[in-house]
This record gives sequence, structure tokens and C-alpha cells, in this order.
Amino acid sequence: MSAATLSRDEARRAALRAQGLLGSDGRRGGPAAMLRRVGAVQLDTISVLARSHELVAYARLGAVGRPKIEKAYWSGGAFEYWSHAACVLPIEEWPMFGFRRRWFRDRGWRWHEVPQDACPKVLAALKANGPMTVTELGGARRGGEWWDWSDVKIAVEWLLDVGEVVCTERRAWKRVYDLPERALPPEVLADDPDDEVCLQRLVGQAGVALGVATIGDLADYHRLKRDQVRAVLDATDLVPVSVEGWRDAGWADPGALEALSTRGRHRTTLLSPFDSLVWDRARTLRVFDFQHRLEAYVPAPKRVHGYFAMPLLVGGRLRGRVDPGREGTTLVAKRLSCDPAAVDAMAQALREAAEWVGCDAVALETVDPPELAKPLRAALA
Repeated sequence: MSAATLSRDEARRAALRAQGLLGSDGRRGGPAAMLRRVGAVQLDTISVLARSHELVAYARLGAVGRPKIEKAYWSGGAFEYWSHAACVLPIEEWPMFGFRRRWFRDRGWRWHEVPQDACPKVLAALKANGPMTVTELGGARRGGEWWDWSDVKIAVEWLLDVGEVVCTERRAWKRVYDLPERALPPEVLADDPDDEVCLQRLVGQAGVALGVATIGDLADYHRLKRDQVRAVLDATDLVPVSVEGWRDAGWADPGALEALSTRGRHRTTLLSPFDSLVWDRARTLRVFDFQHRLEAYVPAPKRVHGYFAMPLLVGGRLRGRVDPGREGTTLVAKRLSCDPAAVDAMAQALREAAEWVGCDAVALETVDPPELAKPLRAALA
């Protein structure tokens, strides 16, 4: 049977629906269901309007309370581990990352040499005292730069890498470490698939979360190697497709193909630059014809769109971006650009985001093109 051929528009709609940004299904079940739908929510230290993992839920669910989001992530239904980056992951996905924990153990080190004498002490402290932060365990740094970790910090991070401890909570943005046998459900802890099964599950899950994807897209979702994806593709439920304009072959979730004939309402929202819809820059350009780049680590004079530029999603397309900040109870659009036809949508997205974070006004600074500043201010008023 020949592979189905999808238009660019169909591929884009499949991606949006899979990510919970098209249709009512994306709002059902609240933050916990959203996490299971996307499979991984990236964490990051940057907090402008809110932390990125909160923004991901907001983009899909609207003005859900931030405490409700945190509770959904950290009340026993999720854990933190290395996926696309440091991510919140559904608790049932713990077994899928056994291949990565074994890889760390076989390598025998992380960024630092592991002080083996510190590992038993960390495990003993957790066993005796219950969940603890690294500060409670004995200190995060020796006192120098951020990478100058104490032996305790190196040890507990190594134990996290290899699965002898687990993080199921962040407290004041500090990881809270616990023992797997205490933090994980028995059935999750008992599931110990081999590497091939782990990869098969992860590739299948990525395919469902992406809707339609290339091998490179599938690999990037959980930071796998392309050869690892190729080795297990035939064992997943994903089916080959051809997408108009895509150089590489595609693979699609059958459920995404079935849903192509179903219409639904698009979200109008601002996206975190770490949102799984756009975290793969090459895919974002291919699917949305939108050049997206995080400039937080670019020297300020060289930034084009700003420190934490958030893409504007409207009508299923990326039509602008804004670098937000806060001054008291005012949301400040420090640098903003958008299509002229998206002015009203940008104003709506800014007003809703401001209200969600407790701001009662929106101010504009730099607008590109400048002639949009006046209609934007009128729309905001």
C-alpha cells in the first residue's frame, strides 16, 4: 500500500491537534491530561511572565490557576528527568527512560567525576529523612561559579541520572529528591523494559505528540539518535506518509490522520519559546514557515526579537512574537512584531496573558513595523 500524501496545511493541522492546540480535546482533563497528551514539558530557569512549564499549560488550557498547574505536575502524577531537556514527564513514562539510565551508568560519569563515597551517604539520608533538596542534603556548591558543585550535589545528580533517586517535585525551584521505591507506584517501578522496548515506546509516544513527523523530528522530541528511531519505527503504530514540500519522508500517528476531517477551534495565545510545538527550530520553520530562535543567551545588542520572544499563535499559524516583561501590574511588550492582519489577535493574546499573571494594563515599547503601534494601542484599549 502506498503512503498517504498530505498537504502542508494538513500536516500543520495534524501537528496542532496532536499538541492540544486545535479542537476541544486539547482542553479536556486539565493540566494532568495535557501533560500526558504532549508527553514532555520542558523546564527552564527563566521566568518572565511565568515559568515555561506553566506557560505550556496556559497556552492550551487558558487562564487555569498556576497553583493548579503546579499541583498537576508535582502531586504524584509526574517526575523530572532528561527528555528533550530537563522535562516534567508523566509518571507512567518512568520505565521508558530505563535505556537512558543504563547509558549513564555504563558511561560512569556526568560533567563531573562522581565521588563514590558520597553516594551511599545521600541514599542513607534520603532513606532516613524522606524527600530532601540538595541544600537539605548538605549543599549545592562549594562557593564558586554555578558549575562548582559540592560532592553532595554531584552525587545526588548522578544518582538521579542512573535512577537510584527520583525527582517528583520542585520546591522554590529546587529539585526535591526521593527514593524510587517510595515515590513511584509499584507497577511503574516493576516495569523494566529492555532498551529496544524503551525506544519503541518513546518513538511511538513522540509520533502521537507530533501528529506527523520526520525521523529527525521523532529523534529530537526525546533527544534520541536517528539510528535509534530507524531501528524501532516498524515496531510502532506510526505509518509512512509523504508531505507536500517536505524533503524527508514523514511518519504519522493513525489517529492524527483520522482526525484530519474533523474541524475545531484554534487557540489564540502566546507560546513559551520552550513549548513543544516550537522547540524544534527546523521543524517550526518547515511546518509553520516561521523562523524561531531563543535569544536569551545572545548578547543584548545582537538580539533581533528580544530576550524571551514568545510566538503568537492565531488561526493555527504563527503570526508574530512579543518579548514581554513586567513593571508592577503592567505587562510591558518590550519588543513586538506581527502581521498587520494579526493586530487584534495580538491585542487579545496580550490582554489575556496580562490578566492571567495578575496585571491590569499592557504597555507597548518597540513595535515592528512601527505603523502598527497605533492600531495595537487602539485594540488594547
